[in-house]
Amino acid sequence: IGRLVVGLSPHTSVGVVGRIVGFTKASVCYAHPFWHAAKRRDCDGDEDSVSLLLDVLLNFSREFMPDRIGGLMDAPLLLSPLLNPSEVARQALNIETIAQLPVEFYEKTWQGAHPSEVESLVPTLNKSLGEDHWSIGFTHPTEDLDRGRLISSYKELPTMLDKVKEQLKLADQIVAVNAADVAVKVLSTHILRDLVGNLRTFTSQRVRCMNCGSKPRRVPLGGVCHRCGGKLVATVFRMGVEKYLDVATEMVDRYQIRPYYHQRLDLIKLELSETFRPPPEEKVQQKLLISEFA
Repeated sequence: IGRLVVGLSPHTSVGVVGRIVGFTKASVCYAHPFWHAAKRRDCDGDEDSVSLLLDVLLNFSREFMPDRIGGLMDAPLLLSPLLNPSEVARQALNIETIAQLPVEFYEKTWQGAHPSEVESLVPTLNKSLGEDHWSIGFTHPTEDLDRGRLISSYKELPTMLDKVKEQLKLADQIVAVNAADVAVKVLSTHILRDLVGNLRTFTSQRVRCMNCGSKPRRVPLGGVCHRCGGKLVATVFRMGVEKYLDVATEMVDRYQIRPYYHQRLDLIKLELSETFRPPPEEKVQQKLLISEFA
């Protein structure tokens, strides 16, 4: 306890310095919301890395850095020793600072009031940033943080497809959530983009030699590895391209989403069918055998 650490999220390149104040049995990193926001995280179950500060400083060397931008973005190229609350994501400031919600707030919930109507009843960190001293209250005290669930169901689900299905299932159960809006956001920001991106990757993929592992930029005209003559295999497969197609079709049909998403999904299906068109069957020539009529 008291040691300095560096928190780093994938694809950010910037580590944020923090201090250990305790330990938990839960498979989670409890920290101030601003610290998570400084790492460009939303506290939504994604995994980050935490390293001791001296480990990051002493064992860092550009000689061990990956040669691709994706690997470089996962390394702590920069460190942020100080955290300025005014520079973190705005959504991290939408946290109430009081320890007890007023009765008027609950009365507004029965009326179905818009959130903007209760902003004056529930002060948030947005109004406290200019002050010299501020704190975050909590409405539900507990004696032990480990009494609750120790591992998130988001982490237990094996594939992203399972996570999407459970997210939609939860949206159907929560009255305050419009499941159709959730489906639209998942489609527009994740699934449809992945389908198009995976198809583009498939059509521009590089092949790999099964013997020496080389990856030529273009498929050799001879159809074999130009180094060792080994067999060439693909690196991107049809199953990986179409993995979200079924769930996308189910979402569009189930939630009666706007025609735009129906049409866009139909265009993607058409392009997939053209790309993975089965080879034409060879016509079997019928031969007249004289012996059969002799």
